[in-house]
Amino acid sequence: MATITSPITGTAPTAATTAAKQTDVDFNMFLKLLTTQMQNQDPLKPMESTEYTQQLAQFTQVQQSVKQTGTLDSILAQLSTQNMTQASGFIGKTAEFDSAVTGLSADRPAQWSYKANSSVTELTATITDSSGKQVSSATIMPDQSGAFSWDGTMANGAKAPPGAYTLALKASTTTGTTIPVAITTSGRVDDVMSNGGAVTLGVNGAQIDMSKLVRLTG
Repeated sequence: MATITSPITGTAPTAATTAAKQTDVDFNMFLKLLTTQMQNQDPLKPMESTEYTQQLAQFTQVQQSVKQTGTLDSILAQLSTQNMTQASGFIGKTAEFDSAVTGLSADRPAQWSYKANSSVTELTATITDSSGKQVSSATIMPDQSGAFSWDGTMANGAKAPPGAYTLALKASTTTGTTIPVAITTSGRVDDVMSNGGAVTLGVNGAQIDMSKLVRLTG
């Protein structure tokens, strides 16, 4: 079932909100201490008014800084909500991302596309899991561009569990020169998530940053 979720709740206090409340408490305490200091100062060596002004100005700057941080947090939260609302329209569509990471599910294979800068005579694919462990490798029919699909069969013949997997391609020419290969991934968008202000799209169980989206088809 397609879902739109967010680990961020509206009732949870942010760090800026907590800091702002603490700053208000500290400011009141500061004024009390300042008043006490004025009442108990040495009459033969009174503090100059500029010293009080400097202390008050420094504390006010800190207080304003905390309030500005709280305002920025509020703006970021609103933008995140707007991005999630926009991204909800992507659910059910096929998305292509500028990423070598994609998802593998029980009923859908991991899918990538690639394109080299020049003709390729040898092309080797290596797949790693989310921990960086190699789970499969294969020699692909050499071509300058194409698609690669992996059903989860690992080197030992067992099936890999659903999750996020990364494809790495090593391409070389007739002279043995290694050339760079651009990799993209595609799949159906199942859900949308927001975490820390970043919106991600779920593809086969893998969460991919929406900023990496390059194409969307129905």
